Amino acid sequence: MELPTVWFVLIAVLWTGYFFLEGFDFGVGVLTRALARDRRERRVLINTIGPVWDGNEVWLLAAGGATFAAFPDWYATLFSGFYLPLLAILLSLIVRGVAFEYRAKRPEERWQRNWEHAIFWCSLLPAFLWGVAFANIVRGVPIGPDKEYAGTVLDLLTPYALLGGAVTLTLFTFHGAVFTALKTVGDIRTRARRLAAALGTGTAALAVVFLGWTQADGGGTASLAALALAVAGLLAALAANGRGREGWAFAFSGVTVVATVVMLFLVLFPDVMPSSLDPAWSLTVAGSASSPYTLTIMTWCAAVATPLVLLYQGWTYWVFRKRIGTQHIAPDPHAAGAGAPNAASGAPDTGSGGGAGPDPHAAGAAAQGSGG
Repeated sequence: MELPTVWFVLIAVLWTGYFFLEGFDFGVGVLTRALARDRRERRVLINTIGPVWDGNEVWLLAAGGATFAAFPDWYATLFSGFYLPLLAILLSLIVRGVAFEYRAKRPEERWQRNWEHAIFWCSLLPAFLWGVAFANIVRGVPIGPDKEYAGTVLDLLTPYALLGGAVTLTLFTFHGAVFTALKTVGDIRTRARRLAAALGTGTAALAVVFLGWTQADGGGTASLAALALAVAGLLAALAANGRGREGWAFAFSGVTVVATVVMLFLVLFPDVMPSSLDPAWSLTVAGSASSPYTLTIMTWCAAVATPLVLLYQGWTYWVFRKRIGTQHIAPDPHAAGAGAPNAASGAPDTGSGGGAGPDPHAAGAAAQGSGG
């Protein structure tokens, strides 16, 4: 396999990892309004992703950096043509990160409520816009002979692209609901399973139309197999969720996310950005790649760094693997004595959630298990 193809595959892996991991924490962010009934339940949801959300975004930085270095023409055309939606995603991610960190810094209800609204909207918007962006990348956009984007932002809002956005939004929210059921105890866990069942049904209806449309446009045998795997994964996730097997449900919802992203990249190859004006003007893997020397250096760097990142991130998930419920949330993070966890309240709410879940060594938390 030639180095440009290797790096196309590696970039596909990075985007797949990003959507698998960031997908469920986008979903949890949406659920802070769709599932949580009060502020304490919202704090439970935020604390389920608090220790990991920023690590999940590392995959986005790696995917963007790899695209810039390995396929500079792809990067330039993508970011010039998709400037406004990508800017909206970037600003949302910035505000979302600030909201996680600053929400609990002051005790005023209005202050915390505004940051909680920011978490909701800045999770919902990227979850939708990523689908719009990738649908346009796969289907093709107006690219001229000079490799420049020749359309406007309205050219990105086609029915196919909007359907792609609806699919990623519902799929990520379903993924987040299954993750919430896996990571919580009590009534919120039960309601998360019920909501996941409804979301999964809606996601299935949208995904079958979108993926079928994608397959009909330019799919082959491999993409058809990925489509079948995505559908099978979603059905299996719904079945496991119905039986209360949250661990299996999350694994199968992850399979659905992975298979969906893999299918899109299979349909895209050997292009990286098809031109809707003339196929001869499309950006291809071979024609957009950096020099062999650059790709060789990148390959050695990736071979060293990637295992370290995976080990560290895996360790983080292991440390914060226990469930959390409202009984682990102190009544008020600014109240006297709230900074010291105890058997009744668990760990304090720290805003970003780093360490804000239940003590992984607490007997009460350990008794809940990790689902499965």
